[in-house]
Amino acid sequence: MSTIYNTHINNLPTINTESFLMFKIKKYAAIDIGSNAMRLLIANIVEQDGKDTQFNKNSLVRVPIRLGQDSFTVGEISQDNIERMIDAMKAFQLLMKVHKVEKYLAFATSAMREAKNSNEVIALVRKESGVRIEIIDGEKEAAIIASTDLHHLLKTDKTYLYVDVGGGSTEFSLFSNGKIVVSKSFKAGTVRLLNEMVLEVVWEEMEQWITENTQGYEEVILIGSGGNINKIFKMSGKMQDKPLSYIYLNSQYAYLNSLTYEQRIAELGLNLDRADVIIPATKIYLNAMKWSGARTMYVPKIGLSDGIVKAMYYGNI
Repeated sequence: MSTIYNTHINNLPTINTESFLMFKIKKYAAIDIGSNAMRLLIANIVEQDGKDTQFNKNSLVRVPIRLGQDSFTVGEISQDNIERMIDAMKAFQLLMKVHKVEKYLAFATSAMREAKNSNEVIALVRKESGVRIEIIDGEKEAAIIASTDLHHLLKTDKTYLYVDVGGGSTEFSLFSNGKIVVSKSFKAGTVRLLNEMVLEVVWEEMEQWITENTQGYEEVILIGSGGNINKIFKMSGKMQDKPLSYIYLNSQYAYLNSLTYEQRIAELGLNLDRADVIIPATKIYLNAMKWSGARTMYVPKIGLSDGIVKAMYYGNI
C-alpha cells in the first residue's frame, strides 16, 4: 500500500509557489437598500500579477422588504418595516463577519430618499446593527451603476443605452465609443407604477430624453439590469452572451399580462414580491427600446451592488 501511495504522490504536479504568492483575494460587500427589496452582495476580488482584477460573486442575499410601498404612499417608513429592516441589517452584519469582509458600503435609494423619517431610521439602524447607511441621489446611483465594468460587453464601434429599473426610479446611461456620454435618473419605478404614482408627464420626459440623446446614432443596443429583466432573461433559456429581441420581450409582456398574479406565482414560480412588479418593469424596458430604436437587449448579471463593490475598489466613491 505504501508503494502505491508514494507513486501517486510522486506523480502530482509541482506547485509554482512563486506564482501562488502573487495571488491575493480581498472580500468586499455592498448593501443596496432599494424600494422593492434589500440586497447584500459579498464579492471575492481576485488580484494576480499580470492579469486583470476579477470580481466574483461569493454570496447574494435578497430580502423582500418593500420600503417604497410606505415611502411613496404615506411618506414615511412604517414601524413594522423599520423593525424588519433592523433585523435584516443585523443579519447582513453577521454574514459579513462570518465571511470576513474587509470593506463595505450600504447605499439607500429612492424609497429612503423620499421618506420623511429617513434620518431617524438610519440612526436607529446604526444603533441596533452597527451598519452605516448613506442615502444617495438618483444621479449618483446612475453613475455608480454606469461605473460597473462592462468592457467584456461594450464594443467601441457600437452605442449602448444602459437601463436599470428599480422600485422607485429608473436610471439611464448612454455609452458610445466605449465611454459614458450622459446619465439620467427618472422617478418611474415598479412600485410607483403599481401604485399609479407615475404621471404621464414623467413618461413624456423619459421619451424626450431618450429620443434626444440617441437620435444621432445609427444603431442603439440596450443593456438591461435589475431583478425583473434578469428573471425574464432566465425564463428565455438563452445563453448569457445572447441578447433578447424586442419581439420576444413584447410577447413575454403580453403573456405575463394574460396571467393573474396567482398564476404567475404558481405556474412561473415567481416570488410573491416579483409577480406584480415584473409587468411594469417590462413596460419600461419595452418603451426604452421603442424610443431608442433598439431591436436587441443584453442582460448581464450586474446592478447597483456590483457597481458599489467596483467603485469602492477603484476608489471612485
